[in-house]
Amino acid sequence: MKRIGVYTSGGDAPGMNAAIRAVARTAAGLGVEVVGIRRGYAGMIEGEFEPLGPRDVANIIQRGGTILLTARSKAFLTEEGRAKAAGKLKEAGIEGLVAIGGDGTFRGALKLIEEHRIPVVGVPGTIDNDLYGTDYTIGFDTAVNTALDAIDRIRDTAASHERVFFIEVMGRHAGFIALEVGIAGGAEIIALPEVPTSPQEIAETITASFKKGKRSSIIVVAEGAYPGGAQALFKAVHGLTGFEARVTVLGHIQRGGSPTAKDRVLASRLGAAATRTLVEGTSGVMIGEVEGEVTLTPLSEAVTKKKPIRLELVDLAKELAG
Repeated sequence: MKRIGVYTSGGDAPGMNAAIRAVARTAAGLGVEVVGIRRGYAGMIEGEFEPLGPRDVANIIQRGGTILLTARSKAFLTEEGRAKAAGKLKEAGIEGLVAIGGDGTFRGALKLIEEHRIPVVGVPGTIDNDLYGTDYTIGFDTAVNTALDAIDRIRDTAASHERVFFIEVMGRHAGFIALEVGIAGGAEIIALPEVPTSPQEIAETITASFKKGKRSSIIVVAEGAYPGGAQALFKAVHGLTGFEARVTVLGHIQRGGSPTAKDRVLASRLGAAATRTLVEGTSGVMIGEVEGEVTLTPLSEAVTKKKPIRLELVDLAKELAG
């Protein structure tokens, strides 16, 4: 290959820029040109391409978000839209792609492979950590630390006012952020989509805690753990206990900010490996890291297989809740 493209798509994640940097500099070392595709699939359809050399990616490793921007594209969901995108890529002489993103990004990549035989290698960039084939996704560690900082601050207020706080964290239908931040933040209860917890169970736990002498509690709620989120869960529990409580939805604050060292290293490693894999002729795989080793997982498995939550951590959270 003489020229490859790189793009980010779907939700932004801290560390995406580090992955872009790794792609550009690894490719340069291999004598391969890199073209940056702006605004994901939307920009691909419009031909929003720009050269991306080693100097173009200087001083971005510490930046959150993505310098290539990202967007949702309804047009790409159609065969006509994908055909137009493929045509633009071929016109620009782009022979293969490194796709940085999550589930939706990889499903789009599979369509390009199946319908237009464009080689694509995926790099897992999503704070949700819900992709099969990698222990951690780029952005997850930063999101956990961002949420943890907020929870530590809220705990001060919870203790001062002797209140219960329901804190909703992101993750879509996965509870990875909630589980890790709940343990690290000393939450009394962690509500996860993978391990359903009823309002009755939460009410009983809060009541038992107050009987033990606790006067404040932190309840971490994954956004997909209960219909209507933390606010609806609080109302259901309040109806059973009558305890005063507050609800905080952390929201998109978890996506932004400078990536942690762990995310920078992970993104650099996976971005470089993805570039080498693509240039060497492999397509249709996601580059991940499992038990410290770089691995290749078919994109079809990365988006269809369910990544299990670590049940030993669920048990640990309950054991330490006290």
